[in-house]
Amino acid sequence: MSFLKSLLVYLCLLSALAAPVAAQSDPDTLRQLVNELAKGKYAETEQQIEALVATGDPIVAPALEALGAGSLYFRKSDGAVFISQKSGKSFALTDPLTLEAAGEAGKREVKKIKVNNKLRRVVRAALGSLTLMAPAPEVRKAAATAMFKARKPDSIEALDAAIAVETDDSVRLIMEQARAAAVLSSSSSEADKLDAINTLAAMGDREALSLLIGVQHASEGAVRDAANRAVAKIEKSLAAWDTAQNVWYGLSLGSVLLLAAIGLAITFGVMGVINMAHGEMVMIGAYTTFVVQELIRTSAPGLFEYSLFIALPLAFLAAGLIGIGIERGVIRWLYGRPLETLLATWGISLILQQAVRSIFGPTNREVGNPDWMSGAFDLGQMTITYNRMWIIVFALLVFAGLMLVLKKTPFGLYTRAVTQNRRMAASMGIRTPWIDALTFGLGSGIAGIAGVALSQIDNVSPNLGQGYIIDSFMVVVFGGVGNLWGTLVGAMTLGIVNKFLEPYAGAVLGKIFVLVFIILFIQKRPRGLFALKGRAVEA
Repeated sequence: MSFLKSLLVYLCLLSALAAPVAAQSDPDTLRQLVNELAKGKYAETEQQIEALVATGDPIVAPALEALGAGSLYFRKSDGAVFISQKSGKSFALTDPLTLEAAGEAGKREVKKIKVNNKLRRVVRAALGSLTLMAPAPEVRKAAATAMFKARKPDSIEALDAAIAVETDDSVRLIMEQARAAAVLSSSSSEADKLDAINTLAAMGDREALSLLIGVQHASEGAVRDAANRAVAKIEKSLAAWDTAQNVWYGLSLGSVLLLAAIGLAITFGVMGVINMAHGEMVMIGAYTTFVVQELIRTSAPGLFEYSLFIALPLAFLAAGLIGIGIERGVIRWLYGRPLETLLATWGISLILQQAVRSIFGPTNREVGNPDWMSGAFDLGQMTITYNRMWIIVFALLVFAGLMLVLKKTPFGLYTRAVTQNRRMAASMGIRTPWIDALTFGLGSGIAGIAGVALSQIDNVSPNLGQGYIIDSFMVVVFGGVGNLWGTLVGAMTLGIVNKFLEPYAGAVLGKIFVLVFIILFIQKRPRGLFALKGRAVEA
């Protein structure tokens, strides 16, 4: 019955607004028109729907709504039409005009009025005509949008009346576009069609392009010439928007690469360690987010919107402490032996993956998106998703915070000293082993908070980090080992290049092209885009 209540509210709103602008139809006439829906085939049903819309009376909206939803039946004995809901072994009947209960009927006493996809579209357009005068702007906008998609010539008169009294500019614009679409489907004059083409050309989107291409092929003379010019204009505009969309996708991918690579840039730059377990630090951060959300779901569901803020410091600590443990327990014994370091960290990555499989299982784990990271919005002809937008912002904040730590704190000063000349730094009293451990922990901790962000756009599984480790090394080598600005530029450049190559070469072949480019690039600039300076580095 909640469906019927919502229809009743809907009916009251429409009736209140429509009363001043349209005379109410005779109830007997309306009932006869509604009952006619039960007669004839699909074509006749479509004619009856148009007849109901022609009355202009919103009281018929519930009947049309029920018809589209497949809940409009007729009684075999007298042909009377009812909104019917299954109730046990029988059907509860509701009057389609008054929405009052009308008793029950057995399954053999009533029969559903059948509809097909075409009729459903007709019903949507009909409801759109009846809601053009609704009090709520969003309802009027939805009605105008439905009429734009239907493109029925007989909707022009209703749209003209609605446009004349519309006070909301955004709604009026959609109504004018719907009218233009209807005019191009009608036998209107050439002047009206030229105006309609100009209106659609100003839309500049793919729906307008599709409609104008149809006009282009079906028209002649001045109308066809105008359609040709409008199609060329829209295609040029859409090409520019497609380029902007690819740049956005590239920046989005670049921010992900930046988050995954920025910690590696620190450890690789300071210690020269090829850390194949870096991806597992990302994985640990993602699983920390999962654990935090599970605890919040069971203990404090009201805190779910803040779950990522709670997970960030915990992921940093978890990954950072594990990183310090790896450096103190394994890596510090292997400095100056790059092959052994690579094999050791690769073995550690396998151990961490198996540990996670043993604790959480091998399947993907669900990490939810808070409301503020869900959904999307349109910017011109671009679609911007909130989760990607916030990840870009988050990546830049992490980058800025790390730059502050390295440039404005004693720890950052010591780290830069060790990076540029380890022996000189040690001779000046800097405890290089502790700097190594803390730097490795910092890089691992940043990878952990990268995992928090990546959990919002990727599957949380034991293999999460493996998808980013190779790309991270490419970013670090391309940008310049140990240089954060180089990592930023390298990540964004490779992200954008990848997204422009994918439509032509595919995702896999595009990455191969990028790898070949980097190999050729480092032949000319072995130290990357932004090479570090220092006696030890330049030696």
